Amino acid sequence: MSDVSRRIVTTTSIHIMALDGIVNVNSLFTLALFLGITTTNTTNTLIAGDTSCSAGPSVAEGILTYHVYSFSSFLFSSLIALSLKNIINMNKGTEEEVGPIAGSNRHVHGVGFVVRVNTMALRVGTLVSAFGSVFGCGFLVMALVDLVQIKLGTLGCGSHYTYLAIAPLLSLVPIALLIFIFLVLYAFTR
Repeated sequence: MSDVSRRIVTTTSIHIMALDGIVNVNSLFTLALFLGITTTNTTNTLIAGDTSCSAGPSVAEGILTYHVYSFSSFLFSSLIALSLKNIINMNKGTEEEVGPIAGSNRHVHGVGFVVRVNTMALRVGTLVSAFGSVFGCGFLVMALVDLVQIKLGTLGCGSHYTYLAIAPLLSLVPIALLIFIFLVLYAFTR
């Protein structure tokens, strides 16, 4: 038998890893949104000749609006996750009473490594942060649908290029979001 000690993964460290994951993904999406807002050209289309299929100014306004909604949702989610992570990390450094010294009336005070966090507040905060990410993804998909309509033509024109570009967005992303929501709700019960 090996006498290698194994590190026990606590519930708190699992929550910290989940919050780190939320913050990292939100950071990537936020960077992509910022680049999307600054580099999107709504006047340049790939539609050849037929201007009746061109998207109107309301679609261009929708892109900017959905980008801002998505950006604010990801920022909200990241701030909640970072706040929860900071609360957990602040509690790691608090002093706690270890216990009495044998044969005396004195107590030993040391740095506590046991984190006492209200698990219900942690679960609700993680849930709120996750749903902020879900709303951000939803708004990002709507912005991308509007971008496809500007570049390839509106959905009403029936261009198969438009439908082929939007199909993965409207099928794969909702499936991934449903899986994400299911796993977050499952983690909420643990």
